[in-house]
Amino acid sequence: MARPPSANPTDAELEILKVLWDAGPSELGAIVAALNQRRTVATTTVATTLKVMLQKGSVERADGPRGYLWNARVGRNEATSGLLRKLLDRAFDGSAGRLVARLVEDGALSRQDRDEIRRLLETHDEPEKPKRREWRKP
Repeated sequence: MARPPSANPTDAELEILKVLWDAGPSELGAIVAALNQRRTVATTTVATTLKVMLQKGSVERADGPRGYLWNARVGRNEATSGLLRKLLDRAFDGSAGRLVARLVEDGALSRQDRDEIRRLLETHDEPEKPKRREWRKP
């Protein structure tokens, strides 16, 4: 029995989504050309992947002047949130702090990255919630 398709995009699907997010609605040939700038891909492989993505609901297609125009139905944040949650859960036991610590330890964060993280943390700090008072029997 085949397993159900994942809600998260595969690596190949994510590559196609990135092309569509950057370029907007595109014909198959334009998608293949953009992907070929990074690595060689076959047109038939991209067409098959787009059909799978259509079934999953991550892309849509419309008639264009010379064939179908493909467009992303999921946004960048929606697509990457699931992947990030999966990475956090599987590799870091759900801890974003462990992920950031790993990036810092590996030297993967530039000064600009670190400054942006600090800025995000400062601007997105939630006010401390009041502590719940315990109910005591009189």
